[in-house]
Amino acid sequence: MDATRIIAVRHGETAWNVDARIQGQLDVGLNDTGRWQARRVGQALAGEAISAVYSSDLGRAHETALSIAEVTGVAVFSDEGLRERGFGMFEGRTFDEIHQTWPDHAQNWRKRIPEWEPPEGGESLLQLRERVTRTVHTLASRHTGEQIVVVAHGGVLDTLYRVATGQEVNSPRTWQLPNGAINRLLWTPGGLTLVGWSDTQHLEHEPDDQDTAF
Repeated sequence: MDATRIIAVRHGETAWNVDARIQGQLDVGLNDTGRWQARRVGQALAGEAISAVYSSDLGRAHETALSIAEVTGVAVFSDEGLRERGFGMFEGRTFDEIHQTWPDHAQNWRKRIPEWEPPEGGESLLQLRERVTRTVHTLASRHTGEQIVVVAHGGVLDTLYRVATGQEVNSPRTWQLPNGAINRLLWTPGGLTLVGWSDTQHLEHEPDDQDTAF
């Protein structure tokens, strides 16, 4: 069967994740917890047979991917198609700021209107789905019979879950998207299938001073 196994990982935590501040396609780096999470993901995947690691070109994802590459010995390839959803003028703002400043736009966002685009260059949910599915199809089709890692963002992972489970872009989210979680999918030319989701066993103990010192 022309299948590719995909390990999909959300990048480690950033300070903006903690603040509930929209990152979108702004380049925000990992915080100490995020770097620890990235190392733990790498350790968790050390025994896996991995043919390639693909990452969003944004720093928080790329740094997470490098931690996986260091352990597995597989090179990281950056791809803009794995970037987070573009949020236009929302980027750099907190959820509360958006709700207070642009209540109508915030309502459209909350309702997950498929065609709605955040002003000033944002992407609609339909545009995001098209970009992500096209990118993953291209990457996975290079590695039939193999396993790859894809390191990306919450919006990208959310899209992959919806596509793999046949859910619409505006369906209520009932699944988790933790930083540093390991998610597994199967790709064939016919589409994506969900294998496992939101595995965080490797993150169960809290980092100590030694963990976050480097």
